[in-house]
Amino acid sequence: MKRSISIFLSGILAALLAVMASAILAGCASAGSIDTLMLEVTPGTQMQRGFVNDNVLHTSDGMDIHFSLYVPASYDGSEAYALFVTLPGWGGLYFQGVGANMEEDFGTEAIRYNSRMIVVSPQLNDWGQTSAEQTIALTEYFLSHYNIDPDQVYLHGMSGGGETTSLVMGMRPELYAACLLTSTQWDGDLNALAVARTPIYFAIGAQDSYYGPESLQRTYRQLCSLYAAQGMSQAEIDRLVVLDLREQDYFSSHGFSDQHAGGQAFAHDADVMSWLFSHRND
Repeated sequence: MKRSISIFLSGILAALLAVMASAILAGCASAGSIDTLMLEVTPGTQMQRGFVNDNVLHTSDGMDIHFSLYVPASYDGSEAYALFVTLPGWGGLYFQGVGANMEEDFGTEAIRYNSRMIVVSPQLNDWGQTSAEQTIALTEYFLSHYNIDPDQVYLHGMSGGGETTSLVMGMRPELYAACLLTSTQWDGDLNALAVARTPIYFAIGAQDSYYGPESLQRTYRQLCSLYAAQGMSQAEIDRLVVLDLREQDYFSSHGFSDQHAGGQAFAHDADVMSWLFSHRND
């Protein structure tokens, strides 16, 4: 009998969460009808750290994009809000389990910097081209279905998610006001980024145990050269591209002995996060 009651109560809780998620998704649409919105998105039913987990965007070409979503209680669609898309590393991919992405702190910490910002954390399937295309599709979905300020759209990627983010920056950099890459390597098209001039911040440990810093160091030099070839001064280049290498004492001060796992520390670094959200795409 007790077990039956427990199952019954669990069912009620799941139903309530589904209703809450549906209300958030439906109430936040700024373009298109609610019916159209609900056909495109299956709302999640789990809450974690203020986010609704496992929402699923069903794209016209048959892709299912799983994501966690935070929408401020103040959002009613009448005013434009900022948008932050943060891609987790390997441990946060969808096959790791629903909500595994919420083990990272970039999404939850971002909320402290702008109370008028929607935060999306995709749970993708890999760190390659398909995931880059899905990130772009998810960004475009929020731009078209929510009241988002297109001048305040931000992108971040950690570790494997950073590789995906670099591919996005080589495909559609103009979608974003600024980009943050943490503890990762560069795989994207630098020429496309240089044409768009999207500000980008590279942050990694000087002895990162997985990637090492060489890829981001090389990317930084190449991007600076591309901007110099456009006739930019060093001061102008410094406003568009930052390389931030940290030594072990930085990570140790945040409780990390390993520099790669310690990439989480950048989420708690006010200088890094403030740099990202200070930019506008205008």
